[in-house]
Amino acid sequence: MPAILNDQEFGQFQQLIYQLAGINLSSAKKALVSGRLAKRLLHYSLDTYGDYFKLLTAAHNADELQVAVDLLTTNETYFFREPKHFDFLRDKVLSAHKSGNNFRVWSAACSSGEESYSIAMVLADHLGDSPWEIVASDISTRVLDKARRGHYPMDRIEGISREHLSRYCLKGVGAQDNTLLVDKKLRSRVNFMQVNLNQSLPALGVFDVIFLRNVMIYFDQETKRQIVQRILPFLKPGGHFLISHSETLNGVVDTLHPLSPSIYRKP
Repeated sequence: MPAILNDQEFGQFQQLIYQLAGINLSSAKKALVSGRLAKRLLHYSLDTYGDYFKLLTAAHNADELQVAVDLLTTNETYFFREPKHFDFLRDKVLSAHKSGNNFRVWSAACSSGEESYSIAMVLADHLGDSPWEIVASDISTRVLDKARRGHYPMDRIEGISREHLSRYCLKGVGAQDNTLLVDKKLRSRVNFMQVNLNQSLPALGVFDVIFLRNVMIYFDQETKRQIVQRILPFLKPGGHFLISHSETLNGVVDTLHPLSPSIYRKP
């Protein structure tokens, strides 16, 4: 008989994922937690979720903690999501960029890589072989592995223009039929790395644009404030900070100048 996640055990996992990643799991996520962690109980032949929690929080169990974080984080994304941001990047930001200067973008919650490669296609169009780079980060090692491969089912291509498909993607044949592979030259411009936004950040340099989209919806207000304050020193003066259309920085930060409801500029 499969184990049942009781309220006390669910509360332990709520607190753990909040401490580790700043993610605020509502009570409506109890079934999700139960379903996603059930396979780990089977893996270790454990009888209860409480037993798994004890295993997770034992000393020197960083690898299993990462597995749990990977399972409990949601990673829904697609190419050219919220296309107005890419129009803004192309028409406003890149059109004003001085050629020869290294142009850097941080995709700070990149998930499985679709956002990062969408940015890369726009940059490649307009900057070509001139210096530019993208840092793409996520807390989940599982989705980062997928992102580095740049290999996606063909049903994920909605949003990519025909021009971008022909220029930057390879169509799979034979055993790879119904898939696409992002061209190696484009993949080489994106540096994928694990970063936990809820902890001290590594030395990443400074960026012209930072995308922090579709991740703050999982944080409470105080965590949002802390994360944005942690990130802003990495944005150049005059640089742009983009969040999702479904998110807001109201009450989070007051040092950025709003250009539209989801696009901000650092003075």
